[in-house]
Amino acid sequence: MKICLIAEGSYPYVTGGVSTWINTLMSEMPEHEFGIYAISADSKRKGQFLYDFPSNFMSVKEVFLDSYGKERSRWGRHFKLTSDESQNLASLISGDGETDWGKLFDLLRSKKFKNTVDFLSSRDYFDIVEKLAKETYPEVPFTELYWTVNSMILPLLILVREEIPEADLYHSVSTGYAGIVGVLAKHLYGKPLILTEHGIYSREREEEIIKADWVKGEFKDLWIRYFYTLSGAIYEAADEVITLFHRNKEIEVELGCPDEKVSIIPNGVEIEQYAHLLKRHEDGYQDGMVRIGAIVRVVAIKDIKTMIQGFALVEREIPNAIFYIMGPVDEDETYYEECCQLIDSLQVKNIHFTGLVDVHEYIGKMDVIVLTSISEGQPLAILEAMASGKPVVATNVGGCKELLLGKEDGYGPAGIICPVLHYGEIARAIITLCKDEKLREAMGQNGYERARELYKKSEFIEKYRTLYQTVGG
Repeated sequence: MKICLIAEGSYPYVTGGVSTWINTLMSEMPEHEFGIYAISADSKRKGQFLYDFPSNFMSVKEVFLDSYGKERSRWGRHFKLTSDESQNLASLISGDGETDWGKLFDLLRSKKFKNTVDFLSSRDYFDIVEKLAKETYPEVPFTELYWTVNSMILPLLILVREEIPEADLYHSVSTGYAGIVGVLAKHLYGKPLILTEHGIYSREREEEIIKADWVKGEFKDLWIRYFYTLSGAIYEAADEVITLFHRNKEIEVELGCPDEKVSIIPNGVEIEQYAHLLKRHEDGYQDGMVRIGAIVRVVAIKDIKTMIQGFALVEREIPNAIFYIMGPVDEDETYYEECCQLIDSLQVKNIHFTGLVDVHEYIGKMDVIVLTSISEGQPLAILEAMASGKPVVATNVGGCKELLLGKEDGYGPAGIICPVLHYGEIARAIITLCKDEKLREAMGQNGYERARELYKKSEFIEKYRTLYQTVGG
């Protein structure tokens, strides 16, 4: 079977998390051929792959959302859209009413338009935005609304006009733009479509927009409704929707995904690969240091700054503590520099950025693992810590609470859950574990047993193998 995996902002340009999940899925199913439809914001990433593709990998289709820069068109052309076509576009932009995605795809892919800029420069598009301005934003300068809507729908227009490789089955790895490509593929080829939602994409975008400085207050609702509209498209079109834990399923149903479509397939780890890490390495540990680690990309959504602020408090009370932040630092270099400046301003001594490392070489040496993300799905970093018998301090996002505390599974807590952005609570939890070796060992053992019994990599792969056969034939 030929399977096209559709990814946004992850594989093969970014390591860890969803990217590792994709690579594992392909590698463990040699009976299928896989292709990747990779969506990235920045064309500078072209060809910069951070993974060695498995032998059953066919090809990668790269699409960059900044590609419109080379397109040219003449202002004010009139394409004579029908009233239904205009209304459909207006529904997409405003978030009011139903969007007929099939008709929208046919319109935006039609030969009426040479490129995306051709449409955005048209009188038809101008009239739609002008009507929205008069009806909903009469107090807002029209030019601000016009350019806001332009930037909002431009990535969608780029994607809709791209060609999609033919496959027997399409598998979107999030909603949003990856979801829309999946819906378009099903529309074009009539092939089945699966969605796996690791985190709730529309909720994540909502959180970002609420905090964002680049979206003016009066337009935040417009952006938020737009992303919920995109998610709704694949909830409706997908043949099967997979999520990783129970709370995510509840949210998807709340957002309009039919309950009967949604199944839960948790992530898994190959527990045997971590067996040798259950006991802390002895060599080099006569220094009496307490080692704290974070397996994480240095990007804003992982909230490294809260991690640093928390450790500043830990270091005051436990001067023999040392903190390793293990993961790439070049994905957002500006944010990394801000983190370094924060360390300097707080005069923290014992924080070390290791860069990208082999987790197996480090995690066994840690006493405590920390994750302070403001949004997550079901973090592989926590599963790796559990498989290694390490207690975890994590924020209450995504599936972290279910991983560490379980759902009445009888294994006991594998760590401590803290509020998002609350570095004081995070510091207090780390200090508690640093001071109590028996508690660390007990929580580490609980996590190991839960991972061994409930989060097996073999079960995760087998469930997807069965799903592919059932849906794809």
